Amino acid sequence: MAFDVKDLGRSPGSMRTLKEHVPAPGDLGVALIGVQEGSDIELDLRLEAVHEGILVSGTAVAEVTGECGRCLDPLAYDLEVNVQELFFYEGVVLSDEEDEEEQRRVEHDLIDLEPVLRDAVITMLPFQPVCREDCQGLCSECGVRLEDEPGHHHEVVDPRWAALADLAKPDRQN
Repeated sequence: MAFDVKDLGRSPGSMRTLKEHVPAPGDLGVALIGVQEGSDIELDLRLEAVHEGILVSGTAVAEVTGECGRCLDPLAYDLEVNVQELFFYEGVVLSDEEDEEEQRRVEHDLIDLEPVLRDAVITMLPFQPVCREDCQGLCSECGVRLEDEPGHHHEVVDPRWAALADLAKPDRQN
């Protein structure tokens, strides 16, 4: 997902807006929830030339799909994330505090927004997505939806106490 920034040159203060729909890259999510590969991501960004490089700021909106972590019902909603990243020009020397590995670069007058979008979207996704805060989920014994059967429960006897439970039965003969 590379964008040409040659028109901005290396002139601090030059700016342009970028309003586009781009296809979502693969693996844009976590185990239970994420953005479907190839679905639309709506970008509304400002590309500004600054002394060190190109500052990208704005928002991205993507449709998130997945399933509830408690009852496994499907989920779908629009997620809007803020994007802000500085892409350093080639040849700019970074200070000692800045890690070379973590800095984005303008390469051959192109900036790659995929890692920036990936960081922005994945960090905003819930670790345990739920359809509702009060979702009761599924019964751990039989898998029935607890929402559909209020008061559902099972008599569970700890196997270590099962022999004692037999002693309490009234029809037991000595």
